[in-house]
Amino acid sequence: MSEALVLCRFVHFIVVLMLFGAWLFRPLLLKDEALQVDRQLARLARWLVAVALVSGIAWALLITASMAGSAAAAFDPDTVALVLGNTFFGQVWRWHLLLNAALLALLFTPWRSSMPLRLGLSGLLLATLAPVGHGAMLDGLSGQLLILNQIVHLTCVAAWLGGLLLLVMILRQPTEPMSVVLRRFSGVGYALVAGLLITGLINVRVLTGQWWPTPLFSGFALILLIKAMLVLAMLGLALFNRLRIDDCEQRMGTLRRSVMLEWLLGIGAVAAVSLLGTLPPMITA
Repeated sequence: MSEALVLCRFVHFIVVLMLFGAWLFRPLLLKDEALQVDRQLARLARWLVAVALVSGIAWALLITASMAGSAAAAFDPDTVALVLGNTFFGQVWRWHLLLNAALLALLFTPWRSSMPLRLGLSGLLLATLAPVGHGAMLDGLSGQLLILNQIVHLTCVAAWLGGLLLLVMILRQPTEPMSVVLRRFSGVGYALVAGLLITGLINVRVLTGQWWPTPLFSGFALILLIKAMLVLAMLGLALFNRLRIDDCEQRMGTLRRSVMLEWLLGIGAVAAVSLLGTLPPMITA
């Protein structure tokens, strides 16, 4: 049960993060028309939203089974309704699934090309992930501030991952000089990295009472360390590409592999976060 929940969280987080980030970076990275990239992104977006809805429903069913202590409870409408209507998770998740369904419907209407609508719905979808998990540990103003911090953290992660996904698509068939595209990405990337690191440290401090939990190589702290190493590797690759922007047109093969590896490392970091969300933080007394 726990393994299925971790996998479900991972899939759902990944698709929601990449969806919002790719749409956010589309007007930032490509100023001119790019029909091929736009067609690919549109097809991918429909799949991502559909997978998000399926994994979101599965997440709710797995939580229901976990709370009831029985796998059969996931298929009992009364028990599912009880969880969705009378728990904090359920109250948040009802809105989350409704937003997901609305976004999927939007992509099959004449308004699917409206960037404000897509970004608005996907942004709300992303924001409703923040209260799920450790974000709901605290009450009152402290809890609200922690959720706000988590929203900023998720937004930075989504923009970075989704931006990398879009870069991978652009690199397959460049429509503008890649040095220009990379400068646009790195210009925003500085703010994203700063926001990600600051909000991440705040999360750790609030949840554990320390700037870094100990013992270092066990439980929550170990998974957090793995996540941090993956993020540092991403930063290293990003710095490598930033320092070699001027000659990127002569090393397109290396650039493609580097951006792909950076994106895969980001996926690995999200996998670590999915596991972290199921572990109790080690709070210092």
